[in-house]
Amino acid sequence: MEGEFKINSKTRRNSREIKVGNVSVGGNSPITVQSMTKTKTTNIDATVAQILQLEQAGCDIIRVAVPNEAATNALSSIKQQITIPLVADIHFNHHLALKAIDAGVDKIRINPGNIGNRKKIKQVLFKANDFNIPIRIGVNAGSVEKDLLRKYGQPCAEAMVESAMRHIRICEEFSFTNLILALKASDVPMMISANKKIAELTDYPLHLGVTEAGTQHMGIIKSAIGIGTLLEQGIGDTIRVSLTADPLAEIKAGIDILKALKLKRQGVTIISCPTCGRLDYNMFKIVNELEEQVASIKKPVTVAIMGCVVNGPGEAREADIGIAGGKGKVVLFKKGEIVKTISEEKIVNVLLDEIEKL
Repeated sequence: MEGEFKINSKTRRNSREIKVGNVSVGGNSPITVQSMTKTKTTNIDATVAQILQLEQAGCDIIRVAVPNEAATNALSSIKQQITIPLVADIHFNHHLALKAIDAGVDKIRINPGNIGNRKKIKQVLFKANDFNIPIRIGVNAGSVEKDLLRKYGQPCAEAMVESAMRHIRICEEFSFTNLILALKASDVPMMISANKKIAELTDYPLHLGVTEAGTQHMGIIKSAIGIGTLLEQGIGDTIRVSLTADPLAEIKAGIDILKALKLKRQGVTIISCPTCGRLDYNMFKIVNELEEQVASIKKPVTVAIMGCVVNGPGEAREADIGIAGGKGKVVLFKKGEIVKTISEEKIVNVLLDEIEKL
């Protein structure tokens, strides 16, 4: 994936590489960004349209809900109209898992311990193995098994890890190891703790996310803390920011988390100061207008928009393009060199021109 960085091999957890369609997860592969459609899967046109939007925004892997047979009947058509890997999200029903594999999905999300007797488990694992389809084991704090809740008294990181290990052992009993793990909680410290613990016990790739994170504002904050803390420690191979919002916001937030940690370079990164009483031009308007104008640009460019001459010149010199403000005008920097002075009303157009030239 263009513009992506790998975590330093000395600090990144050593996980095995799993192929999800044509995308690698784990090993030394770049961290991937996922989302889940919010349409009814049976509405093929709407689902495909949403996936194509998400793909354009930078989504690497997409998941769809498969709650019934009608949804499995839509999978083949959806798969044929998209290019990123398709994941079927299934709970409890092994027949739906078998049909989803037949439909050509690239991964299924189902917990082996929840689909019934060993015969049913064997059918799913053997078929997934025959088709080289990975399975994502997903443990949520809100749905930990009742016996584990009795053991620990409440949902906690230890219960989540024990649940995950239980499902892993079932798969390994059938010699199935094509696995990705996800241990999610709406409680951020619990999510961090659970993933740190499971990371020490297995080398399966980890899918990171704060589940039921909430609305766009709070959900992004919780996700950035939970996902970002683990990634900074080298833990995690693929991420999803779960928001009660348009899934496009999930992709943007996920990419921004990776950019903030210097794990990905994609699109325009705007560095801007918080402003103070020294500001002498309408910087708020310029930052907001520029951010809107560059939203669709994929090339990795850093633009510094600074309010005054205190920290402005230093930040502007470090960026690809930068401005440091004066009274009704700014100085333009390009690759560390002063280029010219620009009047306030021309700033956005000049910056857009310079971005295009790079």
